[in-house]
Amino acid sequence: MASISNCTCDVLVVGTGPAGLVAALAMAQAGLDTIAVGPYVDPARDTRTTALFTGSVALLRNLGLGARLEPALVPMTGLRLIEDTGGIWRAPEVLFRADELGLREFGINIDNAALNTALLAATRGQAGLRLIEGTVTPDFQSDNNGSTLRLGSGATISARLIVGADGRGSLCRREAGIDAHTSSYPQSAVATRFRHTRPHTNISSEFHRPAGPVTTVPLTGLESSLVWVETPDEARRLMGLDDNAFIRTLDDRLQGLLGTVTAIGPRASFPLTRMSADRLGARRIALIGEAAHVIPPIGAQGLNLGLRDIATLVELVTRARSLGADIGAETVLTAYDAERRGDITIRSAMVDTLNRSLISDFLPLHLVRGAGLHALNTLPWLRRLVMREGLHPSGRVPALMRT
Repeated sequence: MASISNCTCDVLVVGTGPAGLVAALAMAQAGLDTIAVGPYVDPARDTRTTALFTGSVALLRNLGLGARLEPALVPMTGLRLIEDTGGIWRAPEVLFRADELGLREFGINIDNAALNTALLAATRGQAGLRLIEGTVTPDFQSDNNGSTLRLGSGATISARLIVGADGRGSLCRREAGIDAHTSSYPQSAVATRFRHTRPHTNISSEFHRPAGPVTTVPLTGLESSLVWVETPDEARRLMGLDDNAFIRTLDDRLQGLLGTVTAIGPRASFPLTRMSADRLGARRIALIGEAAHVIPPIGAQGLNLGLRDIATLVELVTRARSLGADIGAETVLTAYDAERRGDITIRSAMVDTLNRSLISDFLPLHLVRGAGLHALNTLPWLRRLVMREGLHPSGRVPALMRT
């Protein structure tokens, strides 16, 4: 990343996490003079993994990242749901397979370090894109010609459109005057990776438990990633265990599904929250990813939602430019909000409903969820419908997400 003096561009992306780097790369490849600004973070420090659905994988390949990412991609060919609530009526195990939809895979799982490294290398070599290391200060100035913001270094950048990819505490969202509604769950997640003795056969598994789901996602060889949702007290206890004690506890929780756990990686813990911005754009600022929406890590919807934000925004911005219109105009931002609002609302509600159905003490709700799992297990047409909707929303698919 470089430093700059005062400059101008078509699109300024604030935030250099995965969503910000993908947005910057996509805008530059669409022919827009683009700057991405954010603090430098060593990509190798992120030990987490990310599951990406077919549309998200197509987007990354359409941006020319296929060769860089291929060695790190692990296909997910199935999803197993296991009832583990301890209730009086145990629903059957449900296994969704990609080949039921005529697909080779639902998507892939990838190390965040590999994803971030590939994105950083691609953006550094992309014509029409400048990466700037720095922080953004408050008090954006906007008028009919564009927006200007000041960096911590004192330099200013003027742009026709600002893309806020600066996370759940987004400064861009505040500067746009957009309110956000946030709620917390009585849950925390423990994330790590582990080695095991039985092959995962490229199937991701979710144990549905009263405290929340325990999810394993395949990695290379005899290794999987783990997201274990628990009560905050239990999550703190799990984080405090030494590796051997944690392995024994995890072995018990997985009930031999992947054989014996033999090693565990670094652990991280975070509280579960939900956030939704009232609008996705205003005052020449468009919000993407966690600056616009945050949902619990259930069903692998997080970054996939953010990538659909990017694909939709790029399409609308390039359309406005082709018509000679202002790419940062309220009409563009209103259209962006209208196109993305339904998908975000539906996905957020689905994850929220599933999560609350697990932690609720209301017996009829458990019976309804159990009946739903029975239906998914016995009705192939319903299972296929749920799989299709889980991968991507029905309706038009942005061009960047088409194979």
